[in-house]
Amino acid sequence: MAYTVKELFYTLQGEGGQAGRAAIFIRLAGCNLWSGREEDRDAAACRFCDTDFVGGERYGDAVALARAAADLWPGGGFPLAVVTGGEPGLQLDDALVRALHDHGFEVAVETNGTIALPAGLDWVCVSPKAGTELKVAAGEEIKLVWPQDGIDPDALLRLPFRHFFLQPRDGVAGSVQECVSYCLTHPGWRLSLQTHKLLGIP
Repeated sequence: MAYTVKELFYTLQGEGGQAGRAAIFIRLAGCNLWSGREEDRDAAACRFCDTDFVGGERYGDAVALARAAADLWPGGGFPLAVVTGGEPGLQLDDALVRALHDHGFEVAVETNGTIALPAGLDWVCVSPKAGTELKVAAGEEIKLVWPQDGIDPDALLRLPFRHFFLQPRDGVAGSVQECVSYCLTHPGWRLSLQTHKLLGIP
C-alpha cells in the first residue's frame, strides 16, 4: 500500500501523556471528519481543527516510509513514532505498524477514534469529537479538546483508558481557565497544554 504523508519531522511531543518526549511525527494526509478546505469547515463534523493535512508526499510502501522516519532519528534513546493526521486511521495499517517496529520504533497514534485501528500499537490516544461514534474505545489516553458542545466528559471517564486529559480549545477565549476549573472540580481529568505552541517548535 502507498501512503500520502503531509509531514514527516522530528520534534518533542507537545501534549498529553508523553509530552516532552522526542519523537518522529508521521502526519498522514486526509480526514473523515473534515475535508481540510475552509469552505467546508462550517458543515464538517469537526469544525475546530488547527492542522493542515491536505496533500503531501507519496511513499510507495510501508518499508520506505519507516526507513524515512528512521533516517530522521538521531540515534540512541527510545525511538518513538507518532502517527497522526488528519485522521491516521484512513491509512494506518498492519504493514506500517510492523515496518516501524522493525525499524526499532515504539508506535503511537493520535486518532479521533471513529475508525478501527490495526493491532500492535504501543500507545493509543483518542481525541473524541461531539456527534461521532467511537470505534476505538480503549487505549492509553483520551485527550478531549474543551469546551466542546454535545459531549459529556463524565461518560468518557467510564471507558478503559489509563489517562484522561482535558486540552484547552485553541483560539477560544477563556478555554484555559475553563479547563483548569473543570479539572479542579472533576479530578479524574488532567490538564494538557500544547507546549509545542508555547515553545514555538513544530
